[in-house]
Amino acid sequence: MNAIPSLPTARVPLGRSNLSVSPVCLGTMTFGEQVGQDEAHAILDLALAAGVNFIDTAEMYAVPARAETCGATESIVGEWFARRPGARQQVVLATKVAGPSRNMAWIRGGARDLKPEHIVAACEASLKRLQTDVIDLYQIHWPNRNAPAFGALYFDPAKETENSPIEAQLRAMETLVRDGKVRHVGLSNETPWGVMAFLREAERHGLPRVETVQNPYALTSRAVDNGLDEVLWREQVSLLAYSPLAFGALTGKYDGPGLDADQPELGRLARFESMRLQRWARGEAVAVAAKYNALAREHGLTPTQLALAFCYRSWRVASTIIGVTSVAQLDDCLAAWPVTLSAELNQAIDALRWQHRDPAQ
Repeated sequence: MNAIPSLPTARVPLGRSNLSVSPVCLGTMTFGEQVGQDEAHAILDLALAAGVNFIDTAEMYAVPARAETCGATESIVGEWFARRPGARQQVVLATKVAGPSRNMAWIRGGARDLKPEHIVAACEASLKRLQTDVIDLYQIHWPNRNAPAFGALYFDPAKETENSPIEAQLRAMETLVRDGKVRHVGLSNETPWGVMAFLREAERHGLPRVETVQNPYALTSRAVDNGLDEVLWREQVSLLAYSPLAFGALTGKYDGPGLDADQPELGRLARFESMRLQRWARGEAVAVAAKYNALAREHGLTPTQLALAFCYRSWRVASTIIGVTSVAQLDDCLAAWPVTLSAELNQAIDALRWQHRDPAQ
């Protein structure tokens, strides 16, 4: 295999914080399920050598979520820190506290409310697994309220529930920041209303300000463009784009065989039934992904290059989170960094979007 390509040395600021990160972030949710510890450590080693100084994980990982692997990803990352003296000081470390239960009874007993004490306890448990004293960016994984997320299209008032308010969540974060356990805070899978509400409560009460929002952003998932982008730009909050390859659908590997469960080696959408029931595996989402993949080839690019360059070159995106299961996949993702898209190709991308309107939302 060729040497891992290097990223530019320039760093991207996150929000108004003092955190500066590489424009590519290594996502780790495959560690502990599809990727064993040794391979995960090799991926981490090579990412760091290539200039990636930003690592994202979560208390509920590995994915697909199971009781047996909950926390496994953080433990693998923590063991890497323990075995690589000095590595922790070279990276910006982000992790997430899970929101109210999504049928995961093993997280806080399946609690339907993320209470302040849950946030503090979850952070302390993450610190132990990660074998570190501080988390640079601590994020709420999904809203602690009724809100559309993970592919849901609409807000439904009929689903309203009683949940700890945003101020209470921020006060828990304030405790963690004050105690030196967290440096900065962020959100994930949030809506424009949610981001503005967190910013309003932080300003009103002098609480930690949200610096980042980690949301899906890909050729087949562009809800960010419909209002959230304006919020983030005007409020100086940074977008961390996850699933830029739509769980592999935008790599082209499913174009021929489809999501064939008899070929689990293809990737997670083929390997895991639970993932074939989610947004990235919707029939229309896979079909439209194949059209983007064909468009890439027509312009002399690989599907991976097109999908990642779309995120890498977007003014909306501070850092793009890539998830890999091998060093070879990491190589492909980083090799896409220099790719630029012509005006003609960007017009063709938008034409496809208007025809199909983001089927993976």
